[in-house]
Amino acid sequence: MRAFTDSRTRETPDELWLCEHESVYTLGQAGRREHLLDTSGIPVVESDRGGQVTWHGPGQLIVYVLIDLKRAEIGIRSLVERLEQSVMDLLLETPQHILANGRRDAPGVYVDGAKIAALGLRVRRGCTYHGLALNVDADLDAFNGIDPCGYRGLQVTRTRDLGIEASMATLGDALIDHIAQRLVAAPATS
Repeated sequence: MRAFTDSRTRETPDELWLCEHESVYTLGQAGRREHLLDTSGIPVVESDRGGQVTWHGPGQLIVYVLIDLKRAEIGIRSLVERLEQSVMDLLLETPQHILANGRRDAPGVYVDGAKIAALGLRVRRGCTYHGLALNVDADLDAFNGIDPCGYRGLQVTRTRDLGIEASMATLGDALIDHIAQRLVAAPATS
Protein backbone atom coordinates (compact mmCIF):
# COMPACT_ATOMS: atom_id res chain seq x y z
CA MET A 1 0.00 0.00 0.00
CA ARG A 2 2.76 2.41 0.89
CA ALA A 3 4.74 1.59 -2.24
CA PHE A 4 1.62 2.00 -4.37
CA THR A 5 0.80 5.31 -2.68
CA ASP A 6 4.37 6.62 -2.91
CA SER A 7 4.61 5.78 -6.61
CA ARG A 8 1.22 7.23 -7.56
CA THR A 9 0.91 10.05 -10.04
CA ARG A 10 -2.13 12.25 -10.69
CA GLU A 11 -3.12 9.77 -13.40
CA THR A 12 -2.91 6.62 -11.27
CA PRO A 13 -6.40 5.12 -10.98
CA ASP A 14 -7.82 4.68 -7.50
CA GLU A 15 -8.01 1.09 -6.28
CA LEU A 16 -9.86 -1.01 -3.70
CA TRP A 17 -7.97 -4.09 -2.52
CA LEU A 18 -9.91 -6.95 -0.96
CA CYS A 19 -8.07 -9.50 1.19
CA GLU A 20 -7.95 -11.59 4.35
CA HIS A 21 -5.00 -11.71 6.77
CA GLU A 22 -3.36 -14.21 9.05
CA SER A 23 -4.00 -13.52 12.74
CA VAL A 24 -2.29 -10.28 13.83
CA TYR A 25 -2.84 -7.36 16.20
CA THR A 26 -2.11 -3.96 14.72
CA LEU A 27 -1.37 -0.80 16.65
CA GLY A 28 -2.34 2.37 14.82
CA GLN A 29 -0.44 5.63 15.17
CA ALA A 30 -2.41 6.48 18.31
CA GLY A 31 -2.02 2.91 19.60
CA ARG A 32 -1.04 2.48 23.21
CA ARG A 33 0.45 -0.78 24.41
CA GLU A 34 -1.70 -0.78 27.56
CA HIS A 35 -4.59 -1.76 25.27
CA LEU A 36 -2.78 -5.05 24.55
CA LEU A 37 -4.10 -7.26 27.34
CA ASP A 38 -3.02 -10.80 26.40
CA THR A 39 -1.64 -11.32 22.91
CA SER A 40 -1.21 -15.11 23.47
CA GLY A 41 1.43 -15.46 20.79
CA ILE A 42 -0.45 -13.44 18.17
CA PRO A 43 2.06 -11.08 16.52
CA VAL A 44 1.76 -7.35 17.19
CA VAL A 45 2.59 -5.02 14.30
CA GLU A 46 2.89 -1.26 14.56
CA SER A 47 0.99 0.35 11.70
CA ASP A 48 0.96 3.85 10.27
CA ARG A 49 -2.84 3.89 10.00
CA GLY A 50 -5.05 6.00 12.21
CA GLY A 51 -6.67 4.56 15.28
CA GLN A 52 -5.73 2.41 18.22
CA VAL A 53 -5.40 -1.38 18.38
CA THR A 54 -7.39 -4.00 16.49
CA TRP A 55 -7.15 -7.59 15.39
CA HIS A 56 -7.09 -8.90 11.82
CA GLY A 57 -7.37 -12.53 10.88
CA PRO A 58 -9.12 -15.34 9.06
CA GLY A 59 -12.84 -14.76 8.60
CA GLN A 60 -12.42 -11.00 8.46
CA LEU A 61 -12.89 -9.12 5.20
CA ILE A 62 -10.30 -6.37 4.70
CA VAL A 63 -10.79 -3.60 2.14
CA TYR A 64 -7.81 -1.35 1.49
CA VAL A 65 -8.94 2.00 0.12
CA LEU A 66 -6.37 3.65 -2.16
CA ILE A 67 -8.00 6.94 -3.12
CA ASP A 68 -6.66 10.28 -4.36
CA LEU A 69 -8.80 12.56 -2.18
CA LYS A 70 -8.18 15.73 -4.15
CA ARG A 71 -9.08 14.18 -7.48
CA ALA A 72 -12.14 12.53 -5.93
CA GLU A 73 -13.11 15.84 -4.29
CA ILE A 74 -13.68 14.04 -1.00
CA GLY A 75 -12.51 15.18 2.42
CA ILE A 76 -11.25 12.59 4.91
CA ARG A 77 -14.32 12.86 7.16
CA SER A 78 -16.57 12.39 4.14
CA LEU A 79 -14.56 9.33 3.08
CA VAL A 80 -14.88 7.80 6.55
CA GLU A 81 -18.65 8.39 6.50
CA ARG A 82 -18.95 6.91 3.00
CA LEU A 83 -17.04 3.79 4.02
CA GLU A 84 -19.17 3.37 7.14
CA GLN A 85 -22.35 3.92 5.12
CA SER A 86 -21.21 1.31 2.60
CA VAL A 87 -21.05 -1.30 5.37
CA MET A 88 -24.43 -0.14 6.72
CA ASP A 89 -25.92 -0.44 3.21
CA LEU A 90 -24.49 -3.94 2.85
CA LEU A 91 -25.98 -5.08 6.17
CA LEU A 92 -29.34 -3.50 5.44
CA GLU A 93 -29.65 -5.22 2.05
CA THR A 94 -29.22 -8.71 3.53
CA PRO A 95 -32.35 -10.82 4.05
CA GLN A 96 -32.02 -10.01 7.77
CA HIS A 97 -32.16 -6.22 7.07
CA ILE A 98 -29.61 -5.45 9.80
CA LEU A 99 -29.71 -1.85 11.02
CA ALA A 100 -26.27 -0.50 11.86
CA ASN A 101 -24.80 2.87 12.74
CA GLY A 102 -21.55 4.77 12.84
CA ARG A 103 -20.16 6.76 15.75
CA ARG A 104 -18.42 10.07 15.21
CA ASP A 105 -16.32 9.54 18.37
CA ALA A 106 -15.23 6.02 17.38
CA PRO A 107 -15.05 5.36 13.63
CA GLY A 108 -16.46 2.04 12.50
CA VAL A 109 -19.83 0.36 12.20
CA TYR A 110 -21.91 -0.91 15.11
CA VAL A 111 -24.91 -3.20 15.49
CA ASP A 112 -26.72 -2.85 18.82
CA GLY A 113 -23.56 -1.32 20.31
CA ALA A 114 -21.22 -4.10 19.14
CA LYS A 115 -18.57 -3.25 16.57
CA ILE A 116 -18.86 -5.23 13.35
CA ALA A 117 -16.45 -3.19 11.21
CA ALA A 118 -13.31 -1.28 12.18
CA LEU A 119 -11.89 1.56 10.15
CA GLY A 120 -8.41 3.09 10.08
CA LEU A 121 -6.91 5.20 7.32
CA ARG A 122 -3.69 7.00 6.53
CA VAL A 123 -3.38 10.01 4.23
CA ARG A 124 -0.08 10.60 2.48
CA ARG A 125 0.51 13.06 -0.34
CA GLY A 126 -3.27 13.58 -0.49
CA CYS A 127 -3.95 9.87 -1.02
CA THR A 128 -5.41 7.32 1.38
CA TYR A 129 -4.35 3.82 2.20
CA HIS A 130 -5.33 1.23 4.81
CA GLY A 131 -9.11 0.91 5.11
CA LEU A 132 -11.76 -1.15 6.85
CA ALA A 133 -12.23 -4.61 8.31
CA LEU A 134 -15.61 -6.38 8.42
CA ASN A 135 -16.04 -9.32 10.79
CA VAL A 136 -17.71 -12.07 8.77
CA ASP A 137 -16.86 -15.46 10.29
CA ALA A 138 -13.85 -14.51 12.40
CA ASP A 139 -12.95 -16.09 15.71
CA LEU A 140 -13.94 -13.19 17.95
CA ASP A 141 -11.98 -14.61 20.91
CA ALA A 142 -8.91 -12.79 19.56
CA PHE A 143 -10.59 -9.51 20.54
CA ASN A 144 -10.48 -10.62 24.19
CA GLY A 145 -6.72 -10.01 24.11
CA ILE A 146 -7.13 -6.28 23.48
CA ASP A 147 -9.24 -3.26 24.25
CA PRO A 148 -10.72 -3.09 20.73
CA CYS A 149 -9.98 0.31 19.21
CA GLY A 150 -8.80 1.44 22.64
CA TYR A 151 -12.19 0.95 24.33
CA ARG A 152 -12.16 -1.37 27.33
CA GLY A 153 -15.05 -3.82 27.18
CA LEU A 154 -16.12 -2.88 23.64
CA GLN A 155 -18.18 -5.75 22.31
CA VAL A 156 -17.61 -7.03 18.78
CA THR A 157 -19.85 -9.07 16.53
CA ARG A 158 -19.76 -10.71 13.11
CA THR A 159 -22.17 -11.17 10.24
CA ARG A 160 -22.52 -14.90 11.00
CA ASP A 161 -23.85 -14.13 14.49
CA LEU A 162 -26.45 -11.85 12.90
CA GLY A 163 -27.75 -14.73 10.80
CA ILE A 164 -26.05 -13.62 7.58
CA GLU A 165 -24.91 -16.78 5.82
CA ALA A 166 -23.37 -15.18 2.71
CA SER A 167 -19.80 -16.19 1.95
CA MET A 168 -16.78 -13.91 2.31
CA ALA A 169 -16.58 -13.70 -1.49
CA THR A 170 -20.23 -12.71 -1.85
CA LEU A 171 -20.01 -10.11 0.93
CA GLY A 172 -16.71 -8.82 -0.46
CA ASP A 173 -18.11 -8.30 -3.94
CA ALA A 174 -21.20 -6.57 -2.57
CA LEU A 175 -19.14 -4.36 -0.23
CA ILE A 176 -16.81 -3.29 -3.05
CA ASP A 177 -19.90 -2.36 -5.12
CA HIS A 178 -21.32 -0.27 -2.28
CA ILE A 179 -18.01 1.51 -1.71
CA ALA A 180 -17.61 2.23 -5.43
CA GLN A 181 -21.14 3.66 -5.58
CA ARG A 182 -20.50 5.86 -2.55
CA LEU A 183 -17.20 7.11 -3.98
CA VAL A 184 -18.85 8.37 -7.15
CA ALA A 185 -21.67 10.06 -5.23
CA ALA A 186 -21.91 13.84 -5.38
CA PRO A 187 -18.67 15.39 -4.08
CA ALA A 188 -18.76 16.59 -0.50
CA THR A 189 -15.75 17.84 1.42
CA SER A 190 -15.30 17.94 5.15
